[in-house]
Amino acid sequence: MKYDIYGIGNALVDKEFEVSDEFLQTEAIEKGMMSLIDETQQIKLLQQLEQRFGLKKQAGGGSAANSMVAASQFGAKTFYACKVANDETGGFYQKDLQAAGVTTGLAQLELSNQGSTGKCMVMVTPDAERTMNTFLGITADFCEDELHLDQLQQAKYLYIEGYLVTSDVSRAAAIKARETAQANNIKVAMTFSDPAMVTYFKNNMAEMLGEHIDILFGNEEECMTFTATDNLEDAIIALQKVADKLVITLGSKGAMVVDTGQQINIAAQAVNAIDTNGAGDMFAGAFMYGMSQGWNNEKSAQLANRAAAEIVAIFGARLSAETHQKLLAGVNVNATK
Repeated sequence: MKYDIYGIGNALVDKEFEVSDEFLQTEAIEKGMMSLIDETQQIKLLQQLEQRFGLKKQAGGGSAANSMVAASQFGAKTFYACKVANDETGGFYQKDLQAAGVTTGLAQLELSNQGSTGKCMVMVTPDAERTMNTFLGITADFCEDELHLDQLQQAKYLYIEGYLVTSDVSRAAAIKARETAQANNIKVAMTFSDPAMVTYFKNNMAEMLGEHIDILFGNEEECMTFTATDNLEDAIIALQKVADKLVITLGSKGAMVVDTGQQINIAAQAVNAIDTNGAGDMFAGAFMYGMSQGWNNEKSAQLANRAAAEIVAIFGARLSAETHQKLLAGVNVNATK
């Protein structure tokens, strides 16, 4: 296989700010959630954030992109299908992925891609929780034409970002990718991405999932919301009908992997969290790296938990190449394949 993991998702440049809870309340921004905004709202919000708090960090983002970068930095061969505009931000995004070792179909930006590359305003409160307002821009038009199915058919795994559920054409592209992967015996993994996705797009999310996939990522809230249950045990029973393997993040309680009825619990790492942005993406990227290398569930989850603990201790959604290798070496010493 040419690629270990082929990912699809939104292409967004993250602009990160440290804000107060009062600011979120005053602006009626739903804390802890990802909310979509239009370009006018984005421009106004960006001006307010820059004037009141100052830009903390700018970096390439997008949930699945963050996961592909993590997997690539650990050593996986990755491909990312996405859509950017032929603008300065799009060029920055393309070079950012390339520098991280992720292959894309963005080598030559099409002049027809007029418009704006997507941006995400990431607002981090003193309790380290991240809240996002996202202007999708041209990534809302990500469609089957941008899939690069020939590359998908050369991958071990397909990884689908749940945020694609908000756009009809992007959701159709995700479904096409899943169907193509399953027709070619390529394993399929998907993440719920955010509580808002399963709260407001539940039926569309179910459509994207299809009858069955191999790996499903979610946190406790997302799993219970999607299954309309009030406890995790019942949510797990329901989700096992649509996924062979459930990978559930539990915040300060660690994580669990449920695979054919067997449950593995991974204890949380002690950490001083300052920014939870990208924690789930990092967890998924590290876990998918392990899966793509033939690791077992426990070893993959151990790496994922350590990587997620590392990312919440810094601002931003990505770690340095050196940190990835340090984490990898630590897990190799302490776990078997």
